[in-house]
Amino acid sequence: MDLLSELFRETGLRRRRLDLQGLPRDGAIRFPCDRSVGCHVVLSGTVYVHSSRLAQPLRLEAGDIAVMGRGCDHLLASSADAAMVAAGQIAMMHDGTTPTGGTETVISGAYQLWSAPVHPFFAELPEWFVLRASETAQIASIHHAVALLSAEAAGDALGRETVVHGLLDVLFTCLLREIVARSDARTPGWCHAMQDSAIRLAVQRLHDACEKPWTLALLAREVGVSRSALAARFRTVMGDTPLAYLRTVRLQRAMRLLTEPGRTLEQVATAVGYTDAFSFSKAFKRAVGMSPGEFRRRDAADALLAWRLPAEQAIG
Repeated sequence: MDLLSELFRETGLRRRRLDLQGLPRDGAIRFPCDRSVGCHVVLSGTVYVHSSRLAQPLRLEAGDIAVMGRGCDHLLASSADAAMVAAGQIAMMHDGTTPTGGTETVISGAYQLWSAPVHPFFAELPEWFVLRASETAQIASIHHAVALLSAEAAGDALGRETVVHGLLDVLFTCLLREIVARSDARTPGWCHAMQDSAIRLAVQRLHDACEKPWTLALLAREVGVSRSALAARFRTVMGDTPLAYLRTVRLQRAMRLLTEPGRTLEQVATAVGYTDAFSFSKAFKRAVGMSPGEFRRRDAADALLAWRLPAEQAIG
């Protein structure tokens, strides 16, 4: 099981909207992405990202890529002047746009998280991560994905939409991979843990069979290290204990299973390693902030809302 792809599935990460965007001459495009992650690839011109979370507008040149790691409402504009942008015309992000007068063009993608994830990976993502054109050229997978994406987005070849969507998924995944690779080794966390082969294997085992009655001794045997060595190393690189991380994995999976029709609460509890629905419900509410029943009802309401949005497609 690939861990990053597994996280995409467990959190229900879905592509919401994307395509080639042309910025208006006087104004901006608004991206209401409070529960999303995503990226902007600048194909031409100079583009500014405006957000209340940024001390000053983020300047992007042609070839630059900005990854939004935390959901936020933001604007893309051709001007750094916030007052001018606010006074201009604000267009909502939408599909299939073509340039509307300016020389700035961007390919943008938003990936919706219908529920706030409990897995630490998403909390570790930076609010904004920028990969400059000079850096992109040094990373083969990202460089080739951007080149193909730019060519397809600008054309009208048969199957264009399918190819563009697939390439953006590839690019976004490679960008997240780059963020993990660049994580600060001095800061404990999931990204740091992925760079430690023994701990990564331990994490893999927990994801592969989170329903198993794991103990520290059993996990240590699976990884091939002593119990004390695993406990110390896991805490050093992850910043948590193996069994505490296991609870997170179980509850993240439970969030997905609760969205599947026909599963009883007892079946979900058993599937993620809890002996009874009561102990599962207690742990779930402590981590998620609502009971499994409340979560399920809210997810059903979100599913109804999804019918009013553009077609989505799962990533991973």
